[in-house]
Amino acid sequence: QVQLVESGGGSVQAGGSLRLSCAASGDTYSTNCMAWFRQAPGKDREGVATINTETSGTYIVNSVEGRFTIARDGAKNTLYLQMNSLKPEDTAMYYCAARWGTYCTRITEGLFAYWGQGTQVTVSS
Repeated sequence: QVQLVESGGGSVQAGGSLRLSCAASGDTYSTNCMAWFRQAPGKDREGVATINTETSGTYIVNSVEGRFTIARDGAKNTLYLQMNSLKPEDTAMYYCAARWGTYCTRITEGLFAYWGQGTQVTVSS
C-alpha cells in the first residue's frame, strides 16, 4: 500500500502562485508514475501532470503547460506541483496519485491505484 498526503492548497488571486506538495509513504517502490489530477465542481476529474520517478520525465497537459511544473524530491519522497499565473478556471480540488506503469504519460484516472485525499485550490478574479 502507498499513502499519499497533499498539502499547500489555498485561496489566491488570479495571477498568483501556489506550490502543492504530496508526501508519499509505504510501498513507494511499487510505483513509478506519479501525477496530479484536479476536479472542479460539477466536472470530471482531469489529469494535469505526470512524472516518471525512475527517469524524471514529465508530461504536462496543454491547458496548464507553461504555467504548471511537476517535480519530485526522491530523498523526501515528495511530489510537487508549482502553479504560476493562476486563473479562476484553475479552481478545483487537486489530487495526487501514483501507479506502476510502462508509459507514465498516460494520465488516465482509472490507471492509478493510489490517491490522496485532495487539497483545495481557489483562484479569485
